[in-house]
Amino acid sequence: MADTRRLQKEQTREKIVAAAIKVYSQQGFAAPTTAIAGEAQVSHGSIFVHFPTVESLLICLLDSFAQDLTAELHMLSESGGDVEKLLAMHVDVLIKYEGLYKRLTKEAVYLPEEAKNTFIAIQSTVSIHFWQALEPEISAGAIKLVPFHMLFNTWLGLIHYYLLNGDLFAPRGSVLRRYKSTLIECYMALIKK
Repeated sequence: MADTRRLQKEQTREKIVAAAIKVYSQQGFAAPTTAIAGEAQVSHGSIFVHFPTVESLLICLLDSFAQDLTAELHMLSESGGDVEKLLAMHVDVLIKYEGLYKRLTKEAVYLPEEAKNTFIAIQSTVSIHFWQALEPEISAGAIKLVPFHMLFNTWLGLIHYYLLNGDLFAPRGSVLRRYKSTLIECYMALIKK
């Protein structure tokens, strides 16, 4: 009986997280928790049984995104992936979370401090793996000598620009899926010697 109850709690929590990702992706982080409860088909109070505050729900969403991204990055690092593979993997993970990530890039300044810090930690993790993939190619003389932060920020700038203007570039679908190859090819053309 206890295992059944625990399983039900886990399933309800997962439904709330999935609903929150969908609602926040569509409506932004100011969306009411009643919209999340409706999407999850749970009572409004159920949200606060699992997440005492809206901030704790946001942190959980960001942690889920961070774990997925970090797992992919570690796998790539262990296999000795190059820069292009890293960029492709980065875009693939962002596609899974595209709506949420787009909202994060738009609304991060309005998030609670802990959520902002989690978002910054995610970018720091990506940056570390980005450096690990770039450094051998820089040492081999294949990449232009540009300050690392500019290499990383240029990549993020491309991604963020396309995400924030997705209604222009891909009005009926995923802008990252549509432009993945183009973004990677253009970025590599910018940084390669």
